[in-house]
Order: sequence, then structure tokens, then C-alpha cells
Amino acid sequence: MKGPMREQGLSQQSFVSASERDAHTGIAVRMFLWTGSKGAQGSGSERRTIYQKIREYDILEKRRTVTALKAGEDRAILLGLSMILFSAMMYFVLGITMVRSYSDSVWTEESNCTVLNSSVVAEINCSYSCGSECRKSSRFPCLQVYVSLNFTGKVLRLSYNEEAHEAHPECFYIPKCRKDHTLMHSIVMNISERLKTHQQVLCYYDPSEQQDSVLLTRLYGRGAIISSLLWPTCTLVGGTLIIAMVKLTQYLSFLCEQISRIKRMGLYSLTGASHTRVCTRKFNGGIQDGV
Repeated sequence: MKGPMREQGLSQQSFVSASERDAHTGIAVRMFLWTGSKGAQGSGSERRTIYQKIREYDILEKRRTVTALKAGEDRAILLGLSMILFSAMMYFVLGITMVRSYSDSVWTEESNCTVLNSSVVAEINCSYSCGSECRKSSRFPCLQVYVSLNFTGKVLRLSYNEEAHEAHPECFYIPKCRKDHTLMHSIVMNISERLKTHQQVLCYYDPSEQQDSVLLTRLYGRGAIISSLLWPTCTLVGGTLIIAMVKLTQYLSFLCEQISRIKRMGLYSLTGASHTRVCTRKFNGGIQDGV
């Protein structure tokens, strides 16, 4: 009787020890799985936190850079607009002064003229300023010059320019009115002697032959008009180029930002997928080891 009872006790003890060992093994497996999943979650959250910090720093730096670039672009656009406005004002001023006088002038054709006569015919009264509210009168000699237009052979009166013709059509040159009458007389006589010395002079005449006079020089010639319009044109082109370059830079920056965003999103998706695969492998490996 004692032999069978001892064998039954030993079998019960081995069963109990096997059951306790299985229970301990299950608890260890569950603890391993929970610890592994917790570790994976903890490492993933730490990586996301680091990525978020880097991302926030990157965004902050980009905002600072964009703010600095925006201020420079605004100044450049303001400079371009100022240059365009200045050129428009210059065009307006030149248009109502030089271009209008040039277009209204009827003496447009050039020809050679032969000086026939140059003499003082009269004394013309003039006034000069002697103070803020002071005006005094003086006189200057009226030099009258006749020339023969070689193109047609007509004898016409010669004037210095459009202003002299409008002020006194019968006088060739109008000196600045001064108190010293002798000085003005000597200036006019020197001009007369020069004209007598140079018999052939270049003059401008009216091709429609409505004017009975010719001009020695034009107030605003073609070369003067072109040189005067050159600087406003350069200013206008420069301002337009500045604005165009700023807009082009903004467009290229926008394209680069879009391309970088697309690449960054693709790289982030690939990194997330690889990280998920690594965590899955670790989790599966932990289960296999526990089993």
C-alpha cells in the first residue's frame, strides 16, 4: 500500500510543478510582449518628438529667412516702381517742352545758305532787372541778315532760332538785355563780322515755303531730343527689369518650395513604413522567443 501511495504522491507533485512552470512561462511571455510593445512605442514616440523639434526649428529658420527676403523684395519692388514713376514724370516734362517744340517747328529741312547782307538797322528797346521789384530799360542793336537759299535760290531773312524769330522776326539775334549798351553793341557786331567771314552757313528752312525766313540753328534738334529721351528710357527699362527679376525670383522660390515639400513628404512616408516594418519584426521575434 505504501508503494502505490508514494507513486501517486510523486505524480501529483510532478503535475503541480509542471503546472506552476507553465504558469510562470505564460506570465513571462506576457511580460515580454508587453515590455517589447511598450519599448517600441516609447522609441517611436521619442523619434517623433525629435522629428517634431527638428521640424519646428526648420520652420522657424525658414520663417526668418522668408521674412528677410520679403523685406528685400519689397524694397526692390519699391525701387523699381519709383524708377518707373520718375521716368514717366520725365517723359511728361520732356513731352510738353522739348518734344512739343520740336514737333511744332516748321523748319525741318537742312540746306546751305549764302550770306548776302548783314547790317544793324535799328535799336530795339528792352528791359532788365535791377532788383526784386525794379525794372529798367535799355536798348540793343537789331542785326538783320539776308541769305540766299541754295536749294531754291530764294532770298530769305535769317534768324538765330525759334525763340529769336518769335520775339523779333526782323532781328537775327537778341542778346540778353543789360545796362551796358556798349557791351551789347559789341556782341552784335562781332556776330555780324563772323557771318560776313563765313559766307556759306548751314540753315533750316520750311519745306512748305510758308515762312519767309530760315534758321541758323534749331532750339531742339533731333540729336538733343534723342539724348534727352535716353535717360528716362534707361530708367524705365531698369525699373521694369528690377520688378521682373523680383517676380521671377519669387516664382522660382515657390517652385523650389513645392519640390522640396514633395520630396520631404515622400521621404517621411518611406521612413514611417521602414520604422513600422522594424517594429513588426521585433514584435514577431519577441513572440517566437517567448513561445
